[in-house]
Amino acid sequence: MRSNTIAETVKRTAKRTPHHTAIIYGERTWTYEQLDQAVTSVALELQNQGVNKGERVAAYGKNSDLYVLLYLAAVRLGAIHVPVNFQLKGAELDYILSDSDPTLVVADRDLASEIEKTENNHDQEVIYFEDHILAWTTKHEDSTEVAFEVEDTDVAQLLYTSGTTSNPKGAIMTHRALVHHYVSCIQGLDIKESDRALHSMPLYHSAQMHVFMLPALMVGGWNKVLKAPVPDQVLQSIEEDEITSFFAAPTAWVSLANHPDFTKHDLSTLKKAYYGASIMPGPILERLQNHLPELGFYNVFGQSEMGPACTVLLPEEHEDRPGSAGRPLIFVETRVVDSEGKDVAVGELGEIVYRSPHLCLGYWNKPEATSEAFRDGWFHSGDLVKMDEEGYIEVIDRVKDVINTGGVVVASREIEDCIYELPQVAEVAVVGVPDERWIEAVTAFVVTKDQVTEDEIIQHVKDNLASFKVPKHVELVDKLPRNASGKILKRQLRDAITR
Repeated sequence: MRSNTIAETVKRTAKRTPHHTAIIYGERTWTYEQLDQAVTSVALELQNQGVNKGERVAAYGKNSDLYVLLYLAAVRLGAIHVPVNFQLKGAELDYILSDSDPTLVVADRDLASEIEKTENNHDQEVIYFEDHILAWTTKHEDSTEVAFEVEDTDVAQLLYTSGTTSNPKGAIMTHRALVHHYVSCIQGLDIKESDRALHSMPLYHSAQMHVFMLPALMVGGWNKVLKAPVPDQVLQSIEEDEITSFFAAPTAWVSLANHPDFTKHDLSTLKKAYYGASIMPGPILERLQNHLPELGFYNVFGQSEMGPACTVLLPEEHEDRPGSAGRPLIFVETRVVDSEGKDVAVGELGEIVYRSPHLCLGYWNKPEATSEAFRDGWFHSGDLVKMDEEGYIEVIDRVKDVINTGGVVVASREIEDCIYELPQVAEVAVVGVPDERWIEAVTAFVVTKDQVTEDEIIQHVKDNLASFKVPKHVELVDKLPRNASGKILKRQLRDAITR
């Protein structure tokens, strides 16, 4: 009996549909048979470079077909893939490389100089995607049946958290965990062989790679990769390539819906619209639905430690539960608990905790953080939610984003939703900053699209929420700091105020 590893799932697809198109990137097209052969060839060359089973291979690059190939080759060999955010530089990049300690780093040529500038990793051995990985794809064309000793209990990836509140932690993901995750996504998100999927969000991030790309490859779907979610290119590809399935963070959907050519393109083939990481502004969702009435929206919620998908709100559920993040996927079990780990009553606020076969083993090199998150047989997410009688959850806030103002606990999400009601507001983030009088002062950072004053924003909240929820300060800013998955980096906003 063969172990059910990630590489085996793709090999099965190649045997089932060898001549179907697997991935398109620029001028390059890979059938499933070609993809499978190339993955083995690259795995053999990684081995020749001195990469052994259990050693780390870091990927520091932007989207491409070769990025996917490297991931599949590393896990086929039994190495541990480490995706690194291509936006990281300096100390942040140095931290990830030092923590994961890779045997080899594969980078885009134009990013390699950033590694040379790091304090501890400037001498790290680096090879290049376009030079080395591409050449290796055809070096062992007769080696498709080479067998590597890999078990599904082996570690496949160190999936670093987004680090919105602290330094990123490397979630230890096994083959077994990720394969279970792929099956959850295939079933819960209606991913099919007939899909023509467009992938433009960063592949280093777990959402694009593990919720959409790998499940699509597992079922034998057609996939096109773009380097980035540039609105012009996305709209053009949806029309010309007859795209049926597309995932983007709400910020990218906002850019598409507000693009001057949005209504000029024929987007009628698009049937599945996925989003996650943050809320979808109501006016944007309404505009998309009005222009594309047959388009179904899926709200996917989760976090890196879970692969990352945990729950989904289906298209037919949006109208009745517009603020919900849906119900758990098939391999996910949830509870909502108080600070002592006891279940809260239906409809009451609490922390959502998980049990699942697609949960990580813990955090790389961080036993204390692992012990803190994994308690009493459950993973403690740090997300505050409410759950109704039918198991649908509404995400209220992160535990660390709750504001203690004057001794009263306030959810920043509630204030953000109120400010979003103003038509002049494009984006908003609310944080608590240290204050001698209030313990934490409610502070709103607002990006505007039309003229509005700080006083008008404060008055609107005053008119609609309790007085203790009214911002003590409003900062009008040009943009909010976000990671590549669309999550707002509230830690940076707090630091900007307290420095």
